[in-house]
Amino acid sequence: MLTLEKVKHAASVLDGVARKTPLISAPTLTNSCDLYLKCEDLQLTGSFKLRGGYYKISQLSEEEKSHGVIACSAGNHAQGIALAAQRSGTKAVICMPASAPVAKVEATRSYGAEVVLVEGVYDDAARRATELQKEKGYTFAHPFNDVDVMAGQGTIGLEIMEQLKDVDAVVVPIGGGGLISGISFAVKTINPNCKVYGVQSEGAPGMAVSFKNKKITECDAKTIADGIQVKMPGDLTFEMVSKYVDDVVTVSENEIASAMLALAEKSKIVAEGAGATPVAAVLFNKLPVQGKKVVCVVSGGNVDINTYTKVLTRGLTYTGRMAKVTVEMADKSSQLPETLAAVAATGANIIGVTFDRARTQGDVTSCAVELTMETKNFEHIEEIKTALSSKGFQVC
Repeated sequence: MLTLEKVKHAASVLDGVARKTPLISAPTLTNSCDLYLKCEDLQLTGSFKLRGGYYKISQLSEEEKSHGVIACSAGNHAQGIALAAQRSGTKAVICMPASAPVAKVEATRSYGAEVVLVEGVYDDAARRATELQKEKGYTFAHPFNDVDVMAGQGTIGLEIMEQLKDVDAVVVPIGGGGLISGISFAVKTINPNCKVYGVQSEGAPGMAVSFKNKKITECDAKTIADGIQVKMPGDLTFEMVSKYVDDVVTVSENEIASAMLALAEKSKIVAEGAGATPVAAVLFNKLPVQGKKVVCVVSGGNVDINTYTKVLTRGLTYTGRMAKVTVEMADKSSQLPETLAAVAATGANIIGVTFDRARTQGDVTSCAVELTMETKNFEHIEEIKTALSSKGFQVC
């Protein structure tokens, strides 16, 4: 059973191992509430998972450690377990989805763990880990459905309550539910009046659907937020969420991308998809927190740089900061300079020009030109289209 004493014990074990991450004010992100960010992206392994993973390993007996430890993870729990195992001289085997970001896979290996890549998502890696545990006799370290893991994650709740005693609401990402189980327990035990909200991706809504149905429900899991790409919550975490969490909401992929962009641009924080979901829920008004003092837990920053680039581009497009406009024109030399001049007059920056003679709907002397532009907002995009149309160009 999870107790506040156990969470406090986890805090003492983690002292000197896990960082007490900063809680920073984020007034530039929104004016709808007094927003703060709990920056677990600055944790030693780039994610909160170090807390639960390390505490779990610390509570194993010497007999359990002697068999080696096996875990399943999308990448962040893997690093926490690998580091803890390395420091305790314990063999660690980690099953990870083959689609896990390269940065997470290589970081796990750098801590000395053996990585087994499994086709599919987290749940597929979990099944393989269970098979290997039975075959090899390893000790299993579950990433969320474990009281010791919850206790370790709950230390974040203790820190939040120390850093901002009058907080009104704490917003937490959910995959399997270990993080929010620990945080909600600690927060609600200290201040029952503080709201705790969970956030999932629309593409992996297992806990949200289970919470609504009041029973554990398996869902598809496909999202850019790989850290919370879990099909189904655990029985222990579902019980904790049902008891201590006020609501669970979902955000879209575009909203996650936009939150990642906002965190990078306005708060100078690199957040992975999972870490940005609480901010997305606040920015897109998914929660009743207007005028409240709110903490969003940015759970991690372990994002593959190539993926990060793609996500930021999506965020720019979704918020009107980047646009593609196709213009039909006569296929002659004077037309393109006139088009570019019309766009330049609006203050947009053209970063790409693509010709396509096959796409045009006009006669054989016409061509289609796709312009990729850096823009200010959606109003600016409409201004560009109007400027082009006024010059006699057909905008598709």
